[in-house]
Amino acid sequence: QVQLVESGGGLVQAGGSLGLSCVASGTIYSINDMAWYRQAPGKQRELVAAITNGGRGNYADSVKGRFTISRDNTKSTVYVRMNSLKPEDTAVYYCAADIFDVSVAGYRRYWGQGTQVTVSS
Repeated sequence: QVQLVESGGGLVQAGGSLGLSCVASGTIYSINDMAWYRQAPGKQRELVAAITNGGRGNYADSVKGRFTISRDNTKSTVYVRMNSLKPEDTAVYYCAADIFDVSVAGYRRYWGQGTQVTVSS
C-alpha cells in the first residue's frame, strides 16, 4: 500500500523560510510527476509547484522566485524550500505523486495527509 507522508510544517514569521519534505513508501515501481499543493481556509486547493521525473520544475506565479521544488528519486522524496514567506502563504500544504499502480497498469495520483504552514505578520 502506497503512502505519502509530509513533514516540516510549522509556524514562521513573515520573511522567514521553511522546508517541507514528502516521502512515498510502500511498493513503488515508478513515480512520474510529484507536486505540492496548498489549501487556505475558505479557498480551493491550488497547485504550488510541480516537478517531473527528470527534474524540471514549474511554479505558480505567486511563489516564483521564492519557492524551490526538488526531488530525490533514490529516496522517493519531494521537497519544497520556501523563502521570503508571506502571511498569504498560510495554508495546509499537500504533496501529490503520480505512482505506477499495477492493478490498473497505469499511473495513479496519491496524496499526502497535509501539513500546516502558518506565516505570522
